[in-house]
Amino acid sequence: MSTVGNGLRAVGRWWVSPVALARIAVLRAALYLFTIWDIFVLTHDVIGHGYSRELYQPTLIGRILPIPEPTPTGGYVMQWTLVVTCLATPVLMACSARSLQWAGRVTGWVAGVVFLAWMENSQGFAYVSHDHMALVLALLLLPTVPPARFTDQTPSEAAGWAIRCLQIAVVMTYFGSALQKIVRTGGLFDWPNSSVIVWSLLRRGRSAVSWSTDYPGLLKVGQWILFIAELASPVVLWLRGRLLYVAVALVCVFHLITYVALGIHFLPTVICWLAFLPLERLVPWARLRLGLRPSDDAAALEGAVVPSAAAELR
Repeated sequence: MSTVGNGLRAVGRWWVSPVALARIAVLRAALYLFTIWDIFVLTHDVIGHGYSRELYQPTLIGRILPIPEPTPTGGYVMQWTLVVTCLATPVLMACSARSLQWAGRVTGWVAGVVFLAWMENSQGFAYVSHDHMALVLALLLLPTVPPARFTDQTPSEAAGWAIRCLQIAVVMTYFGSALQKIVRTGGLFDWPNSSVIVWSLLRRGRSAVSWSTDYPGLLKVGQWILFIAELASPVVLWLRGRLLYVAVALVCVFHLITYVALGIHFLPTVICWLAFLPLERLVPWARLRLGLRPSDDAAALEGAVVPSAAAELR
């Protein structure tokens, strides 16, 4: 029984491993600002969908939750509600006044719920882009973490839990894609042995990579590498230090290649990879580089945190 108990405690510690609140503060700013850009650039179709409600087929979430059908008026209301709440939440959650912090929690919850409805209205038209899964979950998770400033190095289990959930969502975007490939093709090796990359390049490949279709064998090797990487993606959850940074960098390089080759970017997932990085070190590192006097929250850590941050972020 002691072995089982120790194992359960280890799992619990893994789920709520404390993370500095400053990481959440930086993540809030990045994700909320990205969401504003997203609703005007990537998923701006919601308002237009309101003119074609007869084609709307809600996904499972839309059938379970009371999410209204898309309308032009509803689209504008959601869009500008998201603009206001995404701008206000990171500011309010970084304030010292308790009343403003509670207001930040409210605007954060509103942003998370409205963005979920926004994405449902965007995706209920026969196409679901799984690259937004982690971002939707992130906006629902962030309000659960206590308010924090960019220099707040206080360890928080609530922050650790939110970060872990977001990391798992990011990883499942890739691992789930591999499982879907297996299910849809009916076999473990059918997708990597197919010619789907050749087909994709012929259908929507850009001129810069048109030469690659002359080497189908090389493309099939790349297909196998991609499939294996997707299946092995959960390993990232246990990587630390430089190995983790190399893994994040390789993922970003992969998405850059797919964008150059096919115009597919996966930016909503890429921005969520920030959850794997020590963002709490950015502000102390920047202050050190700029020669600024550290704030009271970071002063005690100037000698311990900043040098290591400078070494790792250099």
